[in-house]
Amino acid sequence: MEKIIRPMSGYLAFVLSILSFFGGIYAVVQASRYDSGGWTVLAILLAIAFIFISKGIMIVNPNHSRVLTFFGKYVGTVKQNGLLWVNPLYRSQNISLRAHNLNGQTLKVNDKMGNPIEIAAVIVWQVNDTYKAAFEVEGFQQYVQVQSEAAVRHLATSCPYDRMEDETAEITLRDGGEKVNELLEQELNERLFAAGIMVREARISHLAYAPEIAGAMLQRQQATAIVAARSKIVEGAVGMVEMALEQLSRKQIVTLDEERKAAMVSNLMVVLCGEKAATPVLNTGSLYQ
Repeated sequence: MEKIIRPMSGYLAFVLSILSFFGGIYAVVQASRYDSGGWTVLAILLAIAFIFISKGIMIVNPNHSRVLTFFGKYVGTVKQNGLLWVNPLYRSQNISLRAHNLNGQTLKVNDKMGNPIEIAAVIVWQVNDTYKAAFEVEGFQQYVQVQSEAAVRHLATSCPYDRMEDETAEITLRDGGEKVNELLEQELNERLFAAGIMVREARISHLAYAPEIAGAMLQRQQATAIVAARSKIVEGAVGMVEMALEQLSRKQIVTLDEERKAAMVSNLMVVLCGEKAATPVLNTGSLYQ
């Protein structure tokens, strides 16, 4: 479990290290001049003091931390910024607390219905627990990459690409939008919790059918769009024919028997539903010729 510690300021230690350094130089000069054992001992002591003090000085930049261990035992984490001094025997590991962007590579996987698709995600993450990041996993940055790829693959296999394959699907990768991103973010947080990583945002950045079926799926989408458009056209044409017959009957413009009504309906449907403009044929004779 992460433990925050506050070491003492390093400015005093910095001044003492400078004094011991120059004092040691002065003692060495005096010892070489007078050949005195006392100056030699003092030079050695000041050299040891300089090494001891200066080794404990460390600088912690903003949004960074230092994980301290003492002969293999976790001591604590320093999140305080500035010039600090700790026990020189401590070993420190620098861990950044800044937010990181992971632009995942495009993966080729099968969706829930078995269709090969291409998918990629952009993930924003940061270290939330330095103890877990330092000691619970081997290389937390690589751990984030591997688990992120696994989460994206699992999401792709859990949802269909669209409702063309599964009309009863509640969530699809194509139309899921924020819901799909929420599912991805939730799964990433569950997977990366062991490493002390918090995912701040996760979004699908690339989604498409694999090249080998992209052409077939495009034709299928076009066919679906054409069928939907034709259905709308036929629905409108039937309404117009019905309205025309009703108007002719109500205003008594012309009286048509059932056979002529059928012919009129057929002609109107051809005119209204045809892809090209119909070529009119003028009847200069009677109605029944």
